[in-house]
Amino acid sequence: MVAKKRTRGERAGLTRHRILDAALELVDREGRTALTMRRLGTELGVEAMTLYHHVPNKDALLDGLVERVFAEALPLADEDADWRTLLRTYAFSLREALLRHPGVLPLVAGRPAVTPATLDAVERGLGALTSAGFPLGPAVDALNSLSLFVIGHTAAEAAGRPADAPGSAAWLTGLDAERHPLVVEAAATGAGTDDARRFRFAVEALLAGFAATDPASV
Repeated sequence: MVAKKRTRGERAGLTRHRILDAALELVDREGRTALTMRRLGTELGVEAMTLYHHVPNKDALLDGLVERVFAEALPLADEDADWRTLLRTYAFSLREALLRHPGVLPLVAGRPAVTPATLDAVERGLGALTSAGFPLGPAVDALNSLSLFVIGHTAAEAAGRPADAPGSAAWLTGLDAERHPLVVEAAATGAGTDDARRFRFAVEALLAGFAATDPASV
């Protein structure tokens, strides 16, 4: 039998996984505007056209980056855990993954889950909720609501602003204390300014709200 001739990408040791990891490293290092097929090929030591054997176009590459970030937050947790633990673990893991890769945040916020691996993760989350007694509609709503909250909260955290920018604690302390006494006090004492604490509070509040629609807990 004649051995199948390997493609140039195969000879270079390329895989889709390796390409996506290199793309993620490039975005982390230089930002999303640096990501082009030509530049990615240079990073991997191949011609840009070689990449198309594994990622058919730029959109597939961007969808793959979303997949890679979600992969860092999944699997959700121990599949024997209750749904609250699964979603709590997912929320915190996703926030950590997004903070590690802020350059991918706009992609995660703007692109739907379309790759098989990302959809597998969605299926696992919905499976955990429906197994706990959630009807499919509320299960989808719960998973979407939690995901959107995590993405939005993390985007605000990652944005970064000067310490004295309008809306900052330093700026708020300069407001008229007679007109906005609680706002000024909160800014001066740091009340409600801890991102991680606020995130935990909101996740627990969401989970408590989801529990109110769980037929098993009524």
